Amino acid sequence: MKSKKSIIQTVTELASPLAEEQGYILWDIEYVKEGGKQVLRFTIDKEGGVGIEDCERFHRAFELLIDEADPIEDAYTLEVSSPGIERDLKYNWHFQAAIGEMVQIKLYKPIDNQKVFVGELLSYADTAELMCGEKKLSIPVTEIAKANIYFDFTTI
Repeated sequence: MKSKKSIIQTVTELASPLAEEQGYILWDIEYVKEGGKQVLRFTIDKEGGVGIEDCERFHRAFELLIDEADPIEDAYTLEVSSPGIERDLKYNWHFQAAIGEMVQIKLYKPIDNQKVFVGELLSYADTAELMCGEKKLSIPVTEIAKANIYFDFTTI
């Protein structure tokens, strides 16, 4: 049986050229067990955002590629979606793309008795620099448990 990491690497090699050819960015690829079944989930993006038609287009084209290559031994469900307005930030390039955006960062351990911070992401390297109101905050990357773009739904 192939490892999860090996499967993700193989499907990434298959999907990357297809995504590029279709004008999409592979935001994320997950191979996870949910509700007793395996799910291969692609999150795609493009300038201006993706719609259901984009997801269907990528799904149909990738399904042909993966059926031919057959890199996954187990039964699985293939899903394709957009990253959404409050997209997760997992990789360094996600954070780099989010500089200047409002983000929400959840920490493993509290800083000043607080585990969740919302602010403008100013920079990202060894630390995430956030402007939270009038306060500038430096959060070591190793302390970040989860991060995503923050959208204030009360303003709409």
